[in-house]
Amino acid sequence: MTKALVTGCAGFIGSHLTQRLLSEGVTVIGIDGFLDNYDVAAKLRNLAQIGSHPAFTFHSTMLQAQRWKDWLEGVDVVYHLAALPGVRNSWGKAFTDYVNHNILATQMLLEACLQQPKPPTVVVSSSSSVYGTMQGSFTDEIAPLRPVSPYGVTKESMEQICQVYVKAYGLRVTMLRYFTVYGPRQRPDMAFHRFFRQLMKGEQVTIFGDGQQSRDFTYVADAVRANILAAKCAAPGEIFNVGGDREIKLLDVLAIMGGLLNVTPKLTFQSGPAGDSKRTCADITLAQTRLGYKPQVPLEEGLRLQLADMRSQAKG
Repeated sequence: MTKALVTGCAGFIGSHLTQRLLSEGVTVIGIDGFLDNYDVAAKLRNLAQIGSHPAFTFHSTMLQAQRWKDWLEGVDVVYHLAALPGVRNSWGKAFTDYVNHNILATQMLLEACLQQPKPPTVVVSSSSSVYGTMQGSFTDEIAPLRPVSPYGVTKESMEQICQVYVKAYGLRVTMLRYFTVYGPRQRPDMAFHRFFRQLMKGEQVTIFGDGQQSRDFTYVADAVRANILAAKCAAPGEIFNVGGDREIKLLDVLAIMGGLLNVTPKLTFQSGPAGDSKRTCADITLAQTRLGYKPQVPLEEGLRLQLADMRSQAKG
């Protein structure tokens, strides 16, 4: 791979992926429309971390601008991370925006890739939200898709659009279902960022639900590695779970966070939001066997690194 397009390059995962590609000598075209779903200043900081690398060209615009000649010419791999994230905000009138950014923009991108003289490989970021609340032990990629939020519905629909282009045209598209990614630069609306911020200020930590909900948390560098492995190894139409080192309850995560800060978290509980899954747990066997993916950063170390990054930002 010599040239890549990263959509959503100023976002949480996208900025880390862009840096990794540049460090490996890849020329990167980056696109980000700076959606205001959270503080744009955070995205600008992410972009500043990438810096003015000579092999990086940045376009501040939405995919809907469809400047494909500028973006796709000579590109070997497209990493499609641009999306409107978040379960809680996807209800009501906002659903139109989720359809626009998660489904329609993806279809436009796939159509444009198809029109290239040599269509690039496309690695699309999906979500464990397509499964809804998981049952049984670990969930593999053939488990039923039962999203419990409008956001999850748009991610499932996005996957279906991708499969249509694979089956009809043989477009080389693979999809990665992330299980709650965390780490430095995590979005400020996400739980770990919010928990650390409240703990650092000595405030009560607000938990939505009873804290017994469990998650499979994925460190951001592991998610980045999965993207690069998928571009190299995946076959068209393949879907992979991208998870962390274990499933853990939210209350147990807070105990680890408190230990890192030498504080005992003071907790307050609110009713859980509609569409919030009670349990996620990734079976990553397929990613291990097909891609060679294995999470390398344990939760305790990942939380330490996220805390260090947040402290550094607070000083800056």
